[in-house]
Parts: sequence; C-alpha cells; structure tokens
Amino acid sequence: KVSPFNPVILTRADGHGAVVNSVALKIAGIDKHTPSPFGGEISKDKQSGEPNGMLLDAAQDLVRRYLPPTSAADAEQAIILGVKRDIELGWTQVQDPGGSYADVGLYSKLYSEGKIKLRIYKALSAPGKEAQRVFHDGPIIGAYANRFTVRTLKFYADGSLGSRSAALLQPYSDAPDTSGFLTIKEEELQPLLQEALRKGIQIQTHAIGDRGNRFILDQYEKAMNAVPKAQWKIKEPRWRVEHSQIVNPADIPRFAKLGVIPSMQPSHAIGDLHFAPSRLGIARLAGAYAWQSFIKSGSIVPGGSDAPVERGEPMIEFYAAVARKDMKGFSGEGWHPEEKVSREQALKMFTIWPAYAAFEEALRGSIEPGKLADLTILSADIMTVCEMEILQTRCLMTVIGGEIVYEAK
Repeated sequence: KVSPFNPVILTRADGHGAVVNSVALKIAGIDKHTPSPFGGEISKDKQSGEPNGMLLDAAQDLVRRYLPPTSAADAEQAIILGVKRDIELGWTQVQDPGGSYADVGLYSKLYSEGKIKLRIYKALSAPGKEAQRVFHDGPIIGAYANRFTVRTLKFYADGSLGSRSAALLQPYSDAPDTSGFLTIKEEELQPLLQEALRKGIQIQTHAIGDRGNRFILDQYEKAMNAVPKAQWKIKEPRWRVEHSQIVNPADIPRFAKLGVIPSMQPSHAIGDLHFAPSRLGIARLAGAYAWQSFIKSGSIVPGGSDAPVERGEPMIEFYAAVARKDMKGFSGEGWHPEEKVSREQALKMFTIWPAYAAFEEALRGSIEPGKLADLTILSADIMTVCEMEILQTRCLMTVIGGEIVYEAK
C-alpha cells in the first residue's frame, strides 16, 4: 500500500533478513511455489502459502540480484566517509570481514591518492571466484606502508539470532518450530579449507548459534587433520570464528586446543540481552557471549564492533566488555556477570589481541620501541573512571604511523 508500483527492499540491521514488497517479489519471480534456497528461507503465510515478503539470509539473493550496482564514485565516497568517522572515533585499524577484489581496487586507488590513512585488514567473501583468485594470486601483506592487507577468506556458517536463522542444536525457545539453519555445506567448504592451509590463507567464519559454532569447529578440525602439517604454508594458521556468540560450553575449550580464535563483539551482549533470554531460554545463556570462559580456556579473544550492525564506537565496546550491562546500566536475569572481563583484558581485546589475529603483533598492538606509532589519546583514563564515564569518554587525537590524522577541536 505504501509503494504499490515501485519495488522496495528493507534490510534488517544485521544483514541476515530483509522485507520486500509484492512488486519486488514479482520481479524476482517468487510465489507460493518457490522453494527456499539452501541457507535461506522464504517466509510464507501458514494458511495461504503465499510469500509474506520476509526473506532470510540466502533467500535475499533472489531479490538482490536485481538491485542496481553501487557506482564506483559512490563507493569511493562511502569509504572516505567511513574512514573519516573511524579515525575520529579513535580507531587506527579496522578489520573488514568480506567483500570483493573490486573493493581491493577501490582501497588501493584511495591509498595511492593519499585519500585514506586508516589501516585496513581486508577479507574476501567466500566461496566463489574471490577464493580462487586469492589462491592463485596469493595474499597482499603490508601494502602502502603496512596500511593494507588481504590474506583472509570470510565464510558464513549460519544466520543471526535476531532473525532466528542462527543454527541452534535445539529449537528456539520462542519459536519451537525452528532451530535456524546452516548456510554452507561441508562438501563445498572442505576443499577450500584444505587449500587455504596449503596456500597460507587465513579463514574467518561467521558463526552465531551453538550448532553453527560446532559445525565450523568440526570443519576446521577435519581440514587440519586432512592436510599433513608439513604441507601447511603457515605453522599457525590463526583461523577465526567471527562472533562465537552462542557456544555449547563443551565446545569452548576446543577453540584453544585447535588454535582457533574466537573474534567477539562485546556490544552484541548488551544489545541482545533484551531478547536473547526469550530466544534461547535461561539455560543456554551459560554459553552466550562467554568472553571470560574463552580467556580462561586459553583463547585469545580479539574484540570488534561488527559495525554497521552495531554503532562501531570503541568506548561502547570497552564499556560492554567490562560492565556487561546495557548503556543504561541494566543487566537481566541469567546474564552471567562473571563473563565480563577486567579492564586490562578489555584493553588487550582492542589492542594486542586483534593485532595477533591479524599476524601483526610484532608490528602494532602495544606501545613499544620499534612498533608502528599508532596511538589514540582519550579524554579520560578508561582504566580507572567509573563504568558509566567510559561511555562519555571521547577521542582527542588519533595518530597513525606517527602522523596526527585527527585532532579534536
């Protein structure tokens, strides 16, 4: 009724779901007879069987293929604006999990022209042509004075908790007719994982649910056992699981045992605390956002922001890690306050541990002679101020490679 003649697609904040109107469904040829693709779901009315416009994960591609592409000029402007915001917030490097060689070309152009100074650790989306190209061409490491690296492939094991597409071992507590779904098959994933070991390409895989996390741990372990270590190009591959959000407690020690890095975003915990208990039930929260359990098991836990799913502000992430409360100071039932981290641990989550996850701990991540002079000066000492004051702390200066790239006025 709002837009009866023009196609409309509205994407959920986490990118794992979209709502489209009837015009868009018609353009894509989606009707009551269209089956859901593997790794996705076309939501349909339970009585009529007609699609209701909700598309989850891979089902979104049925409509997205008809979207006009972003122009190079618009993409360049978006990168420039995004980099400007990140530098003003105090970030000196971001890790960009996914994309294409077209993105690599844009970044390279902007670095060559001196239009961006932020360090970027870029992953390429997989499976597909990007994976084959990086296997053929090899990684890009430390280009533009250690500002740009491309050595990682990004996979998805499942969907998201918010859209109930994260793969769970048991059904959702608030939707017992579903337990989510996996978004990649073993037979598609295994050859790529094994080739990555032989070619020295890092792997990072999105996994939210406990089934998704167990699946990808099993796949990593299978690949590592299939390829003799003498054939591994890199002795420590430092493969990652992005989010590691809901993990069966029995699987937590497996990360450290396999040398797999749980890359986690603290702000997810304070955003999800308002709906995760109903999605999962109290019992499953024992393995949810379990930062301290991972650390105690021997894992290195690099912190991130998952922007633009979350706001991408370092002080929100630091606060969430040490407080485990929402931005109003609320923490609900069964939210396991023992899983919060100390301020020293939180500092490592956003400095030396991400550097390790990027094979760069000898270059950056701490203030030491001989390392890159990447520094952030804040308006308060976040190691000592009260929790709520962390949220009021602002970046006064950002230094990258010894150059002041931002100074607050």
